[in-house]
Amino acid sequence: MSVVRLVALRDSELSVDEVRAAVADPAAGGIALFAGAGRNDDRDREVTGLSYSAHPSAEDELRRVATEIAEKFRPHAVAAVHRVGDLAIGDLAVVVAVACSHRAEAFDACRALIDELKATVPIWKHQQFADGQSEWVGSA
Repeated sequence: MSVVRLVALRDSELSVDEVRAAVADPAAGGIALFAGAGRNDDRDREVTGLSYSAHPSAEDELRRVATEIAEKFRPHAVAAVHRVGDLAIGDLAVVVAVACSHRAEAFDACRALIDELKATVPIWKHQQFADGQSEWVGSA
C-alpha cells in the first residue's frame, strides 16, 4: 500500500473521519490531523463568505507535496484533501493527516504538510466582508 493514501480536491463537504481512516495503520502510534475551517474574522474584519479556486495543476501539486513529506519524514501514511467552491463560515476548507510510529514525528510531519501545502499548492481564497468589500488571499 502506498504511503500517500488520499489526495483530492473536492467541491463538497470534507470529512475528518475519511482522512483519519485513510491514514489508519497498525504500525502508527501517532496520528496528527489538522482541519482548517472558514472563520468569521480576518484581521479584525468580519468575514461573511468565502470561496476557494484552484489551478488545474493543484491536485497534482498537492500530491507532489504529500509525496515530498512522505520522503522526508518517512511516515506510515499521508492524506490531504482541500475544498474548492463556496464555503459557509465554519465549513472545513482543508484536512490533512500523517500517521507515524511516534507522536512527535506525526506532529512535525503534519505541520510540514499543511505549511508546504499553503505555501506552494495553487489554491486561492476569496473572502467577502461585512462591509461589502472582498479580497483574494494567496494569489500574490
